[in-house]
Formats: sequence, C-alpha cells, structure tokens
Amino acid sequence: MCLNTGYPCNCLINGNPCEPCRMMAKDREIEEDHLSNNINIQSQVESTCEPDLNIPSNGVVRERGRNWGWMLSGIICLNILILGCALVTSSASDNINISSSHLQMFLIILLLLTSIWMVYYVIYMARKENAVMYKDGHAGPVWHRGGLVVFGMLSIIMDIFKIASYVGYLHCDSAVKVAFPVVQLVFVVVQTYFLWIHAKDCVQIQRNITRCGLMLSLSTNLVVWMTAVTEESLHQTTVPEYSGNITKLTGRSLYISKVGYGADKCKCSHTSCSIFKDAYFYLYPFNIEYNLFASAMAYIMWKNVGRVTEERSHPNIKFRLNDVYLGPVAGVILVVAGLATFIIYEMEMDNEHNDHDRRDKAVMMHFIINIVIVTLMSVSTVIGCTIYKVDHREHVSEKNPTRSLDVGLLVGSSLGQFIISYFSIVAMAATGAKVYLDRLNLTWAILMVIQLGLQNFFIIEGLHREPFHEVHLSTVVANPYVLPPSKELSILGGSNMDSKRSPVLTAHSLHGHTVEHRHKLLWKRRVLKEVCAFLLLGNIILWIMPAFGARPQFDYDTEAKFYNFNMWAAIVNIGLPFGIFYRMHSVASLFEVFLIS
Repeated sequence: MCLNTGYPCNCLINGNPCEPCRMMAKDREIEEDHLSNNINIQSQVESTCEPDLNIPSNGVVRERGRNWGWMLSGIICLNILILGCALVTSSASDNINISSSHLQMFLIILLLLTSIWMVYYVIYMARKENAVMYKDGHAGPVWHRGGLVVFGMLSIIMDIFKIASYVGYLHCDSAVKVAFPVVQLVFVVVQTYFLWIHAKDCVQIQRNITRCGLMLSLSTNLVVWMTAVTEESLHQTTVPEYSGNITKLTGRSLYISKVGYGADKCKCSHTSCSIFKDAYFYLYPFNIEYNLFASAMAYIMWKNVGRVTEERSHPNIKFRLNDVYLGPVAGVILVVAGLATFIIYEMEMDNEHNDHDRRDKAVMMHFIINIVIVTLMSVSTVIGCTIYKVDHREHVSEKNPTRSLDVGLLVGSSLGQFIISYFSIVAMAATGAKVYLDRLNLTWAILMVIQLGLQNFFIIEGLHREPFHEVHLSTVVANPYVLPPSKELSILGGSNMDSKRSPVLTAHSLHGHTVEHRHKLLWKRRVLKEVCAFLLLGNIILWIMPAFGARPQFDYDTEAKFYNFNMWAAIVNIGLPFGIFYRMHSVASLFEVFLIS
C-alpha cells in the first residue's frame, strides 16, 4: 500500500496496484456506469415522449382552467354592473316606469347571494385543513381593514336610521324599502368579518368558484355604490319645478321627498321621520367609501386566487410621530379652519331668507379657504418631491396586485376632479372672468390641477420606494485584523506601532460614518414625514367639504349658465364622486408612505 500520498504513486508501473489506486479505479468504473445509465434512460424517455407531443401537460391544463375561471367571473361582473347601472339610471328618472322599489328588490337579491357565498367561504375554509397555503403580505394592511371597520360601523348606523325612518311609511308605501336596509345591515356585518379574516388569502382550492364569488362581491358593492351616489346627487341637485329659475338652485330646501320615498302623498306616521332622514343622508359618504374599500379588497383577493407567493409579510412598521411636529400641527390648523368656514358656508346656503350678497360672500369665503389649502399642499408636495431627488433609496422591484391597484385607483379617481377643474377653467376663460368670484373660481381650478398632478407624483414615487432601514451601531463590528490598504506597506516594513493603532482607527472611522449616515437618514425621514402628515390632513378636509354637501359648482351659477344646467349637473355628478374617493384613497396611500418613510 502506498502510504506517502503526497508524491506520485509508482505501484501501477510495478504491476501491483495499491489499495487507494484500486478504490479510485472502482469509483471511476461506477461513475462511468451511472453516467451511461442516465444517458440511456434520458434517450428512452425522449423516444417514448416523441409520439405524444400533442398531449397537453398538467401546467397547460391548469393555465386553461385559470383562464376559464377569469373569463367566467369577468362575464358575471360585467353583466351585473351593466344591469345595475341601467336600473339605477332608470329609477332616477321621473319619466321611466321603474321605481326605487324595483331597484331595491334587485339589490336585495344581490346582497343575499353575496352574503350566502361569503358565509359558505368562511365555513369551508375553517373546516378545510391547510385551505390557504399562501398569503399576500401586502394585501389588506391593518389600516385598510381598520378603515373598513369604521366605515362599516357608520354604514350600520345609517341603515338603522333608514329602518327607523322607513317604518313610518309602511302604511302607504312598499315594505321593500324597510327590507332593503335590514338586508344591507346583515351584508355589511358579514362582509366586514369576511374581509378582515380573509383579505390576504391566496386561494389554491375551488379557484373558479372563488373567482366567481369575489366578482359577485365586487359588482354588488359597485352597484350599491352607484345607488348611493345617485341618491346623494339627486339630494344635492334637485332642480326647481317652477319655470322662473331653471339654471341654478336657490337654497338646499328644494330637496323633494320622492328621492327618498317616491311619493309626496305618503305621510310619515310618526314625527321623527324628517330627523332620521337628515341623519342618514349625512352618513351617506361613509357608506359610499365603505363600498369602494370593499370593492378594492375583493379585487385584490380575486387577483390573488391561484397565486403562489413567498411567505413574507408586510414590513413590520410602527406608527410613530417622533420629532414630527410641524406637519401635524399645520394640518390640524388647516382642518379646523376648513371646518369652521364649511359650517358657516352651509348655514348661509341653507338659510332661505339670505339675500344674494350674503350668499356670494359665503361662496367667496369657500373659494378663498380652498385656494389657501390647495396652495399650501402644492408647496409642501414640491418639498417632498425635492427630497426624493436626494434620497437614494432603492425602488421596489417586486410586482404585486395591491400596489398596482393603489396606483391605478389613485390616477383613475383623480380624473373626476381633473374633469371638473378643466371644465371650470374653460367656462371662466370663455366668459372673461370679469367679477371677483369668477377670478377666484378660475384660480381655484388652476391650483387644483397643479396640486393633483404634484400629489399623484409624490404618492406614486413614495409607494415604490423601499422602506428606510436604520443602521444601528451595535450591528457594526470592527475586525482588528483587517487594516486599511495604506497601512499594509508599513506593516510589511516592520512598523509595529501602526499595526497596534490600526484597529482603533478602524472602529472610530466606522462609528463616525454610521453616525453621519444616520443623521442624513433622520433629516430626510423627518421632512418626508412632515410632508405626508400635512398632506394627509389636507386631503381629509378636502374630503369632508364635498362629501358632506359643499356644492359651490351649483351655488355659483357661471358654469351652469355657460354649459346649461343639465349638462353641468351631469359633469359634476359624475366627476365629483370620483374626486371624493380620490381624497380618501390619498389619505390611505399617504399614511402608507408615512409609515415607510
């Protein structure tokens, strides 16, 4: 046996191979045999698979099934939306023989079907072991689900007020109008629980049934949203029936009871009907936002059906206001000022005995406060966009349905306010903007266009940035054996003093670099958080004013005269609901940008 393996072995020359050489020869033979067997097996598989090229693989079958499920669920959603839109439009017209009771019967059927499917889904997933193997960490963050719960609770209160009000009309009106809020209340409870528990699900079983059920839920919420928006629009834009005034509203008392009940002859059996009616109309904005939130979350679940994603949750980010003062304080002041002027404006518009000059002063005050709010928001957005230019955080490379939907909803919903602003700009410019109210209206419209564009860029850029990661000193460990390149020559030259001093210098330089790096991160983070907090509160007040009844587009008549009232009412009633949703969606997006900054 060759014991000295460090030198060439001469045993094969002598004809008597040693033990290691025999073992190596045997291993080589085994490896060659194994390789030849693999080649033979592969050739056999290829030869046997050649005649069956037309047989689809399991992946192709799965892809076809997925496409079939998407197509079927899309067809269901499209048909429900078109039918619902036709019924909502027909019930809003006086000349068509379709009442609100017919629409509510259709909605009751949709709400019951959707609730039954949600209950089935919850029970099936609870009984099926390992029913959901994957979850989307970006879908349904806690602030979205929390907002859904808040809007759902206010929607339940609205339904309770509706029930209390509609009960007084049972003796002379259809019982469907009482049954609808009862069914809607149950639907809100079931759907809120369903989305709170299962918003992150990436379903891998019963995919086609799940896709169809989610599209049913999405279309149901959108039809209910269209119904609520139409009722609110009729409530705010009812035209006087006498011929002396066909271009504008003359106060808010022109609301006709047919919007809520369908007949002026039906009188309430108790004295609280008008109180409940006014109360639930003030809660309509929350119900509108609830349906839109639920639609967005149902769409994300639909996109996640069959999706295999990594087991990675949303970044564990806590809400903290450390060293952030200017943005929240300025935002709160802005909200308080906006609320004060909004209340005064509404009181002046509701007062039938006010003369024309007092109404114009109230409209002027509303224009001015909106100009101030939009201007300050534009300036703060420019500051935030400038910080992005010096911020070297990486952009998010991962694609997920939640982020794509956020951006799509942000840009799409802003088009509503863009449309109203541009129509106002054209009307003011064409008429010459001769009076001060026209000039204020023109200024507001131009600034609104600028603010929308800047805010969209700021939010989209912030959502696509990686979260800030602080570098903690405890994680930086200096290696005393790694020296700077400038010291290596001195060590080779025999300088012991340099070699002893080098570890201390390395630790000091790392400490200084870390402190400087953290300082740079802190001031960038602080500015971004200040901007996000201010913009968030600014969007809240810009949501409150139109959502709860501010309609300067109708209280000031230049656009109504220029475009004709019917055309202008259609423009405002289509664009304004999207503009209102844009403000609330911006609040949710800015909150997320605040957390990751």
